[in-house]
Amino acid sequence: MSQFMSRQTISSKRERISLNPQERKASVLLALLFSTRMLGLFLLTPIFAVAAQSIPGGNNATKVGIALGAYGLTQAIMQIPLGMASDKWGRRPVIMGGMLLFVLGGVVSALAQSVDGIIVGRVLQGLGAISAAITAWVADATRPEVRTRAMAMVGSAIGLSFAVSLVLSPVLVGQFGLSGLFWAISLLGFVCLLLATFAIPEYPQAEPIIRAKASDVLKQGDLLRLNFGVFALHFILMMLFVVIPGVLAQLGQFDSGSLWKVYLPVIVLSFALMIPMVIYTEVRKAHRRVLQWLVLALAAIMALMPWASFSLWAMVVALFVFFVIFNTLEALQPSMVSRVAPAEYKGLAMGFYNTTQSLGVFGGGLTGGVIAATVGVHWALWIGAALALLWWLTTRQFKTVL
Repeated sequence: MSQFMSRQTISSKRERISLNPQERKASVLLALLFSTRMLGLFLLTPIFAVAAQSIPGGNNATKVGIALGAYGLTQAIMQIPLGMASDKWGRRPVIMGGMLLFVLGGVVSALAQSVDGIIVGRVLQGLGAISAAITAWVADATRPEVRTRAMAMVGSAIGLSFAVSLVLSPVLVGQFGLSGLFWAISLLGFVCLLLATFAIPEYPQAEPIIRAKASDVLKQGDLLRLNFGVFALHFILMMLFVVIPGVLAQLGQFDSGSLWKVYLPVIVLSFALMIPMVIYTEVRKAHRRVLQWLVLALAAIMALMPWASFSLWAMVVALFVFFVIFNTLEALQPSMVSRVAPAEYKGLAMGFYNTTQSLGVFGGGLTGGVIAATVGVHWALWIGAALALLWWLTTRQFKTVL
């Protein structure tokens, strides 16, 4: 009898910690919404530096960098205000408004006759900063004991959308040109608008037990280190994509429509290696140690890239190593934020995390463009290596046991 009761208790616990059908549906739909929107943002990144050369201003590396990073600046400014607005007026109307701005920005970019017009469109897209509102909607739709799993579904979908963008964007530009790429981005935004309007149910908003203040997050040293980490990671990514498409095009005589021949094998192989690394980290609970080794490896590969840039095969290998590191860090760091932040201000901590990520996107695009235009692409890569080394030094100061 006691064995039967024990089995029944275990079964009950398993049932309680599993996503129920309603939570699973909401998590899948919100992951689809988030990843589709991010795909629309990511599509421009791997191809723009080459594709922009066909329009006025496209040979100006500084303007290209600003166009790539412009949405990051407005995202950083609007992320927390729109998250607060979603608390006051509800998730759906804020996300619908954000997606309307995203679609409008895509249309402006598609009709633009120069890089200057694309910068305007990208600024408009960034004003629709809905990441915090979507994350809050996931929290509304799930119980606390399964919320991490739901967030992981969203994070995995975003990582997949970035991988898809690396392959899909060169194909779209090759078939329809840069304007066609922006029309595709606007279409993805419209799909997101339909999902937010009709597909996802509204849920009662979760009320925090304790209302945290910004100072609570800013006093947490380990959260600040993780925020600096995501800033550095996306700064390096955007700086890399200001200069690397042109390097690949020159080394392999690729046009903008054929860069997928490099990106596809690199991203598939990097994901295949990233998955066991994430599993190892979670099983061994080795988050801090793995983070330190990955960041040090990132500094090393960025320092080696200037020499790799003289050979196509060396550049492909360097990109493969970079994306193994990038994809693993992209999955690892949000998990660490959720472990470090106390329950009463996890949401606010993620808001700051998303904001610093957006600042990294803007800073990397702008800096990469300026450096490439003034002192050359190799200096942009070396600056990325120096930033990664500085990041590694901060990881050695972690106080939380991870």
